[in-house]
This record gives sequence, structure tokens and C-alpha cells, in this order.
Amino acid sequence: MSEQTHIASAFDRDLETVQAQIMKMGGLVEAAINAAARSLENRDEELAEQVRKNDKAIDALEDLINEESARVIATRAPTAKDLRLILSVTKISNNLERIGDYAKNIGKRTTVLAQIPPVSDSAGALRRMAREVEEMLEDALDAYVQRDVDLAQHVIERDREIDQMYNALFREFLTFMLEDTRNITPCMHLHFIAKNIERMGDHVTSIAEQVIYLVTGERPDEERPKADTTSLTA
Repeated sequence: MSEQTHIASAFDRDLETVQAQIMKMGGLVEAAINAAARSLENRDEELAEQVRKNDKAIDALEDLINEESARVIATRAPTAKDLRLILSVTKISNNLERIGDYAKNIGKRTTVLAQIPPVSDSAGALRRMAREVEEMLEDALDAYVQRDVDLAQHVIERDREIDQMYNALFREFLTFMLEDTRNITPCMHLHFIAKNIERMGDHVTSIAEQVIYLVTGERPDEERPKADTTSLTA
């Protein structure tokens, strides 16, 4: 084996290692979304605490991916195409880390909400919203593995559904607070959770956009479809 061939094969192994770490991180984040939503719906403080503790593993993987990516860039002199892959990996890991943070935040608020009487079936609605985001993330990661631009574009389009679910919950929480002042505190916490899930959707969309960039070398042309109207003024 020539020295050049040896270097190339070592570089390929480095890329495989980093990409395997991304998929491991993605699996942990999917599990965090699921567990956070279940802990909220079931008022399970022990599970909520576990979500908070497990976030450290997600953070550690992001650090590892960033360090490994920097090492590869510094020592392997990647081509433009390979460099695009490495940079995409670091951006995807950053988005995954942020999603993990939002799951952790849900766990924190669940601990508070477990001490307060529940408000309607809001927790169930939030779990359904979280499940949609989890499925989007699964598809975004599949699109990354398969280099599937069409699947990535489909993920981007589905973010509008998450925004619409958020809008409906926002209006519902306002109604509950107006009907009974005792609902103000729990509804404020529930609203922050809904917003956390909506932001998760935004980060999943960013991952899908990164997949399109990785495959095509171009950013999506169309402006991201947004349907969050709660911040608009009349």
C-alpha cells in the first residue's frame, strides 16, 4: 500500500468515526425528546430528572465531534467536498445539542408542573407535538445517511405543521388563563414547553437544510415556511 493510499484510507476512517458519532448523538436526542414528553404527560419526576442528567452525554458527544472535526481539518487537508462534509457534521451536532437542551428544559419544568393540578389534556397535546418533532428528526437523520434531498425537503415542509400546533396551544393556554387565574402559573410553564418544542422543530429543519447543502453545495432557495403567528402584531 502506497503512502498516499494509506493516508486516504486513514482519512476515510476518520470521517466514518465522526459520522458514527453523529448518529449516536442523534439517537440520544431522539430518546431525550421522547422521554421528556412522556415525563410531562405522566407527571413522572424521576424520568424528568433522568432526561436532565442524560443531557451531559449529548453535550460530551458534541464536544468530541467538534474536537475530532478540528483534528481532521488540521491534519488531513481535506478536499472542498470533504471539508463541506466535516463542516456539515459540526453544524448538525450543534443543532442536536440545542434540541437536547430544550428536552432538558422540559424536564426542569415537568418537575414544577408535577406539583400543580393538571390543566385539561395539555400535556397529552404537547406529547403529540413532541412526537411529530421526533419523527421529523428521525427523517432528517435518515436523509443525512442516505444523502436524500427529497426527504430533507419534506422535513423542512413539515415544520409548518409544528408551528400550527404551537399556535393552537398558545391560544388554548390564553383561554385557560382568562377563565381561571389559578391556571396562569401552570399555563405559563406549559407555554414555555410548547415554545421549546417549536424551537426543536426549527433546529430539525436546520439539520435538513444542512443535508441539502451537503449534497448539492447550495442552500435551499425558498424561504423556510413558518406558521408561528404568536409574535405578529395586528
